[in-house]
Amino acid sequence: MELKIVPVEKPEGLNVILGMAHFIKTVEDLHEALVTAVPGIQFGLAFCEASGKRLVRKSGTSEPLVELAVKNALTIGAGHAFLIVLGEGFYPINVLHAVKACPEVVRVFAATANPLSVVVVEQGEQCGILGVLDGFKPLGVETEEDVAWRKELLRKLGYKVFS
Repeated sequence: MELKIVPVEKPEGLNVILGMAHFIKTVEDLHEALVTAVPGIQFGLAFCEASGKRLVRKSGTSEPLVELAVKNALTIGAGHAFLIVLGEGFYPINVLHAVKACPEVVRVFAATANPLSVVVVEQGEQCGILGVLDGFKPLGVETEEDVAWRKELLRKLGYKVFS
């Protein structure tokens, strides 16, 4: 058995969603869920087939994002793992419910713009995800000033309306 930490490669500021599903239909269903949740969304999607031909299945609305998703999926190499790379200006909060509602999705490990590494285990021909390293350790606890900033930001972005 071999443990390794695999960094997800992506340009700074782009968001990714990493999860696990269980069926070849996942690629088409996730594609439909994303374009239905946010019309005009730009994304790339890759899914590691765990049996049969064992291919990385792919889809998306942006070829460079599809290529990036495929590159990362091949590097992670875990059976039934999927990776969605969202284009600039698109955020997991707008699609995560639709992704999790997809019947094949059994787990979402991360939805983040932070630096992300995947903890994988390999044994023979099998490879699985144990967990993720998402972002960095906390540096402290928010102050009243930090609370005010957070609340202002959420209202400015339109995610909260009342104070």
